[in-house]
Amino acid sequence: MTGTRTGARSRSGDARVGRFWRRLHESVAGAVVGDEPALRLLAVALLSDGHALIEDVPGVGKTLLARSFARSLGLSFGRVQGTPDLLPTDVTGSTLIEGRNMRFVPGPIFTNVLLVDEINRATPRTQSALLEAMQERQVSVEGQTRILPKPFLVIATQNPVELEGTFSLPEAQLDRFLLRVGLGYPSKDEEQRIARRYRDGGEPLDDVEAIAAQAELIALQELASRVAVSEAVEGFMVELVRATREHRDLRLGGSPRSSVALYRASQAWAALEGRSFVLPDDVLSVARPVLCHRLLVDIDRQLRGITAGNVMEEVLDSVPVPVPEPQRKR
Repeated sequence: MTGTRTGARSRSGDARVGRFWRRLHESVAGAVVGDEPALRLLAVALLSDGHALIEDVPGVGKTLLARSFARSLGLSFGRVQGTPDLLPTDVTGSTLIEGRNMRFVPGPIFTNVLLVDEINRATPRTQSALLEAMQERQVSVEGQTRILPKPFLVIATQNPVELEGTFSLPEAQLDRFLLRVGLGYPSKDEEQRIARRYRDGGEPLDDVEAIAAQAELIALQELASRVAVSEAVEGFMVELVRATREHRDLRLGGSPRSSVALYRASQAWAALEGRSFVLPDDVLSVARPVLCHRLLVDIDRQLRGITAGNVMEEVLDSVPVPVPEPQRKR
């Protein structure tokens, strides 16, 4: 009897994540045309209790996707526009003197979903103000530590082709992002739908409805964290990360934090697929967005046109993929 109840509970949990994904996709589709792979990766970041960096050329809908995703979750939302004159206290908050009293005014970081638009336009000092929040889920301001709401998700956007007035994200900052998301240009049909949608002057975000509540999202994160990972698949993840450290074209490979990120993202991907266990294909689906932004290519190799994406392809080809064991029927 106990085994039967456990099996039913596992199937019910998988169904809850699947229903969440369908509702999320339908809601965001009211504002965003296409970009389903990018939306799925944002859902992976949420279920993994991680953060996402959306990086692509101007005008492809980075901010719209982030805002639509946040609105569909029904959580509190804050936005920071990255500029060179943005101060750390503009993000974290500061203390004001009112007569004889002092009052702390929380910054926009005290929210469930924080959109940091054009993060690479903020100075390194301001970028570093996010480090503690992203890793520890807390903010230390003027000697006092304040806990951030749960769940807490940072979605940052940046433009990789415009260099004037920007500051490259340091490796420590990049490592705090669970994954990096690229959008790419839409297809011809999708671009026609985008143009048609703006023809009548409507606001795309008006069609986005909240599909979840805070307690439900926390429960879904817990479900994703319980997705089973076999020893063989776990070893496959670790071998992928270790192979990046030994690659001749890299001066910095993935850290142990990369292994943890790959583990959590693979669990979330499997949960979105409706499974209670991780397959090697789940790992392969998230390996590039989880690992590529953590790799530093040797300068000489960069001059020869080698990119982190090239290296990642070689790593994925070189590490043997384990054959999944057949799952026993419950």
